[in-house]
Amino acid sequence: MTETIINLETVNPIEFFGVNNGKLDILKKKFPLLKILSRGTQIKLSGAPEQIESAKEKIELLVQYLQRNGHMSENYFEQILGGDDQETIDHFVDRNPNDVLVFGPNGKTVRARTANQKRMVSATDKNDILFAIGPAGTGKTYTAVALAVRALKNKQVKKIILTRPAVEAGESLGFLPGDLKEKIDPYLRPLYDALDDMIPADKLGYYMTTRTIEIAPLAYMRGRTLDNAFIILDEAQNATDLQLKMFLTRIGANAKAIITGDMTQVDLPKNQRSGLEKAVRILNNVDGIAHIELDEEDVVRHRLVKAIIRAYERDNQTS
Repeated sequence: MTETIINLETVNPIEFFGVNNGKLDILKKKFPLLKILSRGTQIKLSGAPEQIESAKEKIELLVQYLQRNGHMSENYFEQILGGDDQETIDHFVDRNPNDVLVFGPNGKTVRARTANQKRMVSATDKNDILFAIGPAGTGKTYTAVALAVRALKNKQVKKIILTRPAVEAGESLGFLPGDLKEKIDPYLRPLYDALDDMIPADKLGYYMTTRTIEIAPLAYMRGRTLDNAFIILDEAQNATDLQLKMFLTRIGANAKAIITGDMTQVDLPKNQRSGLEKAVRILNNVDGIAHIELDEEDVVRHRLVKAIIRAYERDNQTS
C-alpha cells in the first residue's frame, strides 16, 4: 500500500470538496478501494499504486476544470470522474473558446456539454434536419435552442420558430382561463426557460414582439412555408404521424430544423400512435437528415436524474 498527497492550493477547496463534502463523497464512491482523506487544501490517497494513479489523473482533470472556470457543479464533477473515453476527457481538458454556442445574459456561456450534445452541434452544421432522441434531462431542447440562437445571432437565419404539440402530460388540466396565448403558454414554458438563459429579457421581448422569435403550438404550423428560419419541434413523441409529416413538409429555403423527442414519455391518448418512431425509421437514410441518440450519460440536470432513468429502464426490462 502506498500514499500520495495532492495539493489543491490553486483552486477553492470548498469548490473541489463541495458543500458538506458532497463532491468528496462522489470521489470516494468512484474509487472505493482507496482511502481518501481531505486535509485543508490537500487530499491524501492511500491504496494500491494503480488505483492511486487513476485517481490522480481524474483529480488533475477536476483541478484543471476548476482553474479555468472557478465553479463546478456536482453533475459536472461526476461526469469528469465517469468519463473514461478520450472524447469525454478532451471535452473538459482542451475546451476551446470556439465551443461556446451562445453568450447569455451576465456573461453566461452556453456550450454543448456532453459527447452527444457535441454531435448534435456537428450534425446540425452538416445537415438541414436533425432528429435528437433521448430521455429527459439530456439537454436535447436546450442544445437545440442554443443552436437556433447562435444561427440567429450569426445572421444565418432571419427567425427562430419553436413549436411543440399541446398535449397534457398524463393529467387533465381542465379549463384554462385567459386569451389564446395564456392558454398555450404552459405547454411552451420549457422553450421560454431556455431562451431566458440565452437572450437578455429586453432583447427577447423585442424579438417576440417583432416575431423574430415565434413560439407556437404545432397545429399552427399547418399551411405555412418556413423560409430563412431555424425551426425546433420539441416533444415530438407527442405528434401523430400526420402532424410530423405536416411539420417536415413546412421547411422552406435556407431553413434548418431540429426535432427532439423521448419515446418513453408519450402522452398521446391511447387511440393515437406517436409518429416519431416511424419518421426516424423511414427517414433514416435520407441525405441531409441526421439522427442522434442521447442516453443517460448525457443527463445534465441533477445527478440523481441519471440514476432515476436507469432505475426505470431496469424495471421496464424485468416487467
